[in-house]
Amino acid sequence: MVNDYKKHDLYGKTLIQKIELTPPFKFDFPVTEQACFLYVKGGDLEYQIDDEPISIATHYSLLLNCINSGKQIYNSKSNCNCEIVIVTFYPEILKKIYDRELPLLLQTPNNIVSNKSSEKINNDFLIQKYIEGLLFYFENPSLINEDILVLKVKEIILLLSQTQNSESVQLILSQLFSPATYTFKQIIEANLFSQLSVEELAQQHNLSVSSFKREFVKIYQDTPANYIKTKKLEKAAQLLEVSDQRINEIAFDCGFNDLANFTKSFTGKYSVSPTNYRQRSKNL
Repeated sequence: MVNDYKKHDLYGKTLIQKIELTPPFKFDFPVTEQACFLYVKGGDLEYQIDDEPISIATHYSLLLNCINSGKQIYNSKSNCNCEIVIVTFYPEILKKIYDRELPLLLQTPNNIVSNKSSEKINNDFLIQKYIEGLLFYFENPSLINEDILVLKVKEIILLLSQTQNSESVQLILSQLFSPATYTFKQIIEANLFSQLSVEELAQQHNLSVSSFKREFVKIYQDTPANYIKTKKLEKAAQLLEVSDQRINEIAFDCGFNDLANFTKSFTGKYSVSPTNYRQRSKNL
């Protein structure tokens, strides 16, 4: 249950919120195309990513790219109230307040590929002091104005860039300005002919297996297992046509670690064994 709710807007959008909740509670984020910094001022909560809960205790924070993340926090066990402060990052507002160039934290990292969508941020003294400053303005709303809100946005971005989580923070916030599907596809293509399992590919994307499968189907309109297997077999067929490699070498190069499994899968797709497929190609 929500006991108290206060907010301040910037350029017509909700920028900072202070919410007090009594357990048991579930609180949904009514956002789709922004990121949120959520600080637990008191109590504790959990954030659900499919079937994987993340516990956030007092003075700890959670940064979410709400494009890819679930949007609900909850607590069904605690007896004490939970007080949270949320700062929301909108790409259009960030572009406006950084009129010349986005800071490094908002730019896509070099040589890093990830689809990371959430990060738990440890207890940090400077962030605590930042939150205390925000609470002052909630208690004295007549003192807040547009210029102060712009400064508070820049301040939290600076503080996040100095935490030990800065690399993950950059991965998450930079997704506001570059499509997350690009990095997802980049990882898939880089590992297409490896022997990584679906579970290991999900780890490469910093996603749960269920989230990975759902995102994969959305992008490729196929299941990971079927799509990857099809691509491996297509590559094997090409190698059988144009190379003199041994069949077991082709199977290994295409990500199959078992020749019998490769032969069975290939025959199932092309209705002919790898050996006969090669022979048929040479006779054409």
